[in-house]
Amino acid sequence: MILYRVVRAIVLSICRVLFRVQVVGLEHVPRGGSFIIAPTHRSLLDIPFAAYATKRRIRFMAKEELFSKPWLAGLITALGGFPVSRGSADRAALRTAQETIESGEPTALFPEGTRLHGREVGPLFDGAAYLAARTGVPIVPVGIGGSEQILSSGRVLPRLKRVAVVIGPAIHPPTRNGGAVKRAGVQAMTAELQVSMQRLLDEAMQRGGY
Repeated sequence: MILYRVVRAIVLSICRVLFRVQVVGLEHVPRGGSFIIAPTHRSLLDIPFAAYATKRRIRFMAKEELFSKPWLAGLITALGGFPVSRGSADRAALRTAQETIESGEPTALFPEGTRLHGREVGPLFDGAAYLAARTGVPIVPVGIGGSEQILSSGRVLPRLKRVAVVIGPAIHPPTRNGGAVKRAGVQAMTAELQVSMQRLLDEAMQRGGY
């Protein structure tokens, strides 16, 4: 936790200076308990940008290839990461995410599954909504505008452009009453999440000047 706090403070301070990061909507983030952060995904830098939402350690899925080197795997794990197989509903990763949520830690899931391009939020996986419904925690949607413009896929060095992080009102799962998670309820929550993420991305892009 000490390592996380130190690294977070350094990285976010650098990002704020280089990219003039504007954060809007912090009042929507729960002050206690577990919740799921659901950011848009256009750049590798979306992980640190999502960390502006809370000072608490955020657990997040990272592509399994990053865990092939022991030293890097140890660092990513200390910073809150756990491996996921990209482009699929990785059941092991979902189980790990459920465990982190149930332990009371905020957990970030990218519902789009992988980095996309452009201003339109792509079709979402149901993982975030499923976990929210299963654990009873809210989803906090986040739109990140400008991350693709500063570091798009395949680019090594970032451009010094403005970034806006816009956090929306939490989306609460339907009450289960002890029963099984209903697919229709999960799909409805995913649809609501997509609408919210699109609105937040549009606002973030506008605030960033794109």
